[in-house]
Amino acid sequence: MKFLKTSLITLASVLVLSAPAFAGEAEDKGLAIAKESKVRDLGWGDTQARMQMLLRNQHGETSTRQMRIKSMEQENDGDKSLTIFDSPRDVKGTAFLSFSHPTANDEQWLYLPALKRVKRISSRNKSGSFMGSEFSFEDLTSFEIEKYTYKYIKDDTFNGVDCYVVEQYPVDKYSGYTKRVVWIDKAEYRSQKVEFYDRKKSLLKTLTFSDYKKYLDKYWRATKLSMVNHQSGKSTDLTWSDYQFRAGLDEKDFNKNALKRAR
Repeated sequence: MKFLKTSLITLASVLVLSAPAFAGEAEDKGLAIAKESKVRDLGWGDTQARMQMLLRNQHGETSTRQMRIKSMEQENDGDKSLTIFDSPRDVKGTAFLSFSHPTANDEQWLYLPALKRVKRISSRNKSGSFMGSEFSFEDLTSFEIEKYTYKYIKDDTFNGVDCYVVEQYPVDKYSGYTKRVVWIDKAEYRSQKVEFYDRKKSLLKTLTFSDYKKYLDKYWRATKLSMVNHQSGKSTDLTWSDYQFRAGLDEKDFNKNALKRAR
C-alpha cells in the first residue's frame, strides 16, 4: 500500500512537472516539485556521520568545531536527530536533540554540560543562532512538505546545473523567514541553493550545497553546506564525512536521557 501511494505521488508529480506552468498552476507545480524531492529521499532508515563546523567572522577569522550526527526517519512524522559536540574543549559534550513534525511545532532540546541541564528551545526562539553559527535552530529540522506553501518561479541554472526555482513560504508564524527560494536540480531533485528572506522580506542568507555523493545506490547527501549571512558578513561551512546508513539506531538513541549520556 505504501509503494502504491508513493508511485501515485510520483506519477502525479511527473504529469504536473511535464506541463507548462500558467497562471494559477505555479503553486501546483511548486508543490509537485517538493513532493518529488521528498519521495526520492524516503526509506533511508537511520544514519550517523561526522561533521566539521567552520565558523568565519566578518574579518575572515575562523574557528572549527567537530561533531557527530545521528538521524532516524519516523513513520508518518518528521525525522529525529542528535548532534554531539566533540571539540573544542569549551563545547565538548554539548548535545542537541531535534524532533521534526510536519504540522505540529518542532521539539528541540540543548544539553549544556557546564550547567548539567537540558534546555528546551522555544518555538518562538527557533530563529536564534545555533551555537554561534549562521544556521538557526529552524534550519536544523528535516524538510517536511506541510511546513510550507509553494510557488514555482522559473527554470534556471546554478553552477551549470539545470534547476527548478521554487519559492517556499513557511506556515509557522514563528518562522524567522518570510520565504525561502530554492534551486532544485531537475535530474535528481536535490537542493543546490537556498536563499532565505527575513521578516522584513530582505535577503538574509544564502545556503549552497556541493560535492553530492550517492549512498545505497539511491540517497544523495552533500559533502559540504555553506551558509553566508549577507547582513552580518559572517559564514558557516558544514563538512560531512564517514556516513553510515542503517547503523541500527533506535528510539532510545533519541530521547532526553540520550542528551546527558552523549560522549
